[in-house]
Amino acid sequence: MKHLAERNGGIDILRGLTVVLVVIHHMALRIPLAQTGLATIFPLWLLKVFSGNGRSAVTIFFVISGFIITSHTLKRWGTLSQLDWRNFYRRRAARILPCLVTLVVVLSVLDLTQVPDYTIEHTDQSLPRAILAAFGMHMNWYEGQTGYLPCGWDVLWSLSIEEAFYIDFPLFCLITAHFSRFRAFMFFCLAYR
Repeated sequence: MKHLAERNGGIDILRGLTVVLVVIHHMALRIPLAQTGLATIFPLWLLKVFSGNGRSAVTIFFVISGFIITSHTLKRWGTLSQLDWRNFYRRRAARILPCLVTLVVVLSVLDLTQVPDYTIEHTDQSLPRAILAAFGMHMNWYEGQTGYLPCGWDVLWSLSIEEAFYIDFPLFCLITAHFSRFRAFMFFCLAYR
């Protein structure tokens, strides 16, 4: 499987930039960069560019993730229709679950010990419901219905979207395995959405 280990430097750089922009955006939501010492070093317009492009960066990150998953699928199984869905799901779970479990445990302990800025205080929200949303792959929907959760939880909305992609991708590949024109049409529709 040496060929799967090959990296695309351009994709890695773009992915890294999107992660940096998302982190800066999340910081700027809580600490406006214009009110920090950075305002004495960088022009205000540049701070706004860095802190205001988190949503675009997330979209680019999703596209990159889809590209990488599709590329690895093609390298590993030759075609999308040959994808081994059990192996695919095992690999995704092994990559996501250890970090997700650790994050949810830490955030739960912070909530239970009433650490300021980490305690769930909205009347429509609860710790069990936040845990269910994190593991049930619908944090984006939950926060859309009840408002943002405290620090740490709110970043899980994007993981919910990626997890939904990981669930749907093998199903899409296998269902459309014998309908290549339909699959091409679906990719066309997604590209020109």
